[in-house]
Amino acid sequence: MTETGQTPEAETQTSGQKPDAAAPTAEAGPIADRVPDNWVDTKAPEDLRPYLRLSRADRPIGTWLLLLPCWWGALLGALAKPDAAGLSTVWIMLACAIGAFLMRGAGCTWNDISDRDIDPLVERTRNRPLAAGQVTVREALIWMGVQMIASFLLLLTFNGAAITLGILALLPVAIYPFAKRFTWWPQVFLGLAFNWGALLAWTAQTGSLGVPAVILYLAGISWTLFYDTIYAHQDREDDALIGVKSTARLFGDKSEYWLRGFLITSVVLMSLAVIYALAPLANPLTLSLSLAGCWAFGAHLNWQLGRLNINDSAVCLRLFHSNRDAGLIVVLIFAAALLV
Repeated sequence: MTETGQTPEAETQTSGQKPDAAAPTAEAGPIADRVPDNWVDTKAPEDLRPYLRLSRADRPIGTWLLLLPCWWGALLGALAKPDAAGLSTVWIMLACAIGAFLMRGAGCTWNDISDRDIDPLVERTRNRPLAAGQVTVREALIWMGVQMIASFLLLLTFNGAAITLGILALLPVAIYPFAKRFTWWPQVFLGLAFNWGALLAWTAQTGSLGVPAVILYLAGISWTLFYDTIYAHQDREDDALIGVKSTARLFGDKSEYWLRGFLITSVVLMSLAVIYALAPLANPLTLSLSLAGCWAFGAHLNWQLGRLNINDSAVCLRLFHSNRDAGLIVVLIFAAALLV
């Protein structure tokens, strides 16, 4: 999905610097933003490495950001219907973890296929496996299909409503790589794709789509606008050179005001989702603890804002990565609420 190798969104962005005239070869150098000494580079079979890099397996943050809304939805669904919580909840969360890895990989592969004419022209993206000639378009399509089939087999273990939602999720995934070409708000399309799991996991847990899941989904989209705008500030100047649109370019020096708005919106919507789901249970302890998870999440986002410097790429990348911890705060507190 995105190039930075860290999230689905930045992967489509490029540096604007042109490479040498020589055609790309399989001897391409290291991919930008990979995790140092990652398992793909150090332990994976050599023949499989280009495909794992296509899937961004060497940069796991995107998988976390896709997975966390799934876990929110599953746990909130279990809290709303405690009689249905149990081993089925554990399986839903495990299946979502595997599925997030696979579907993030399929989405990133699709992103590289979509950008195959752009990536070889810029320095930061020229070493992607497809751009560097390590993988052909046909091989990339096959690899994407393998990941999607594996994901679909996992999806078949859920109920019919969740299966339908899983299939519908392909629409925003398919559109996202092209969003930066026609809108200043590609982060919205990223949010639509990356938070779909909140709808799916809630439905897998409860048996039907509910209003709390929709509100939670909207909270996740606002969160995506928050973290991905921070991320996009790394490439603001390069994106301007090659005509790639983003909220970072749109907001510019006013980004902090917009980010605070996304923070507030996300926390308010998440709190409303919790209230809507749990108020009928008339259990003040469960409700209060779950709301505390929403507020702790907001406190972490506020901590990020206090340290943000949109002109320092290293700071932006570090804060972007910290959103894994922000999302896990919600998971851990929802899980604790389920146990009380």
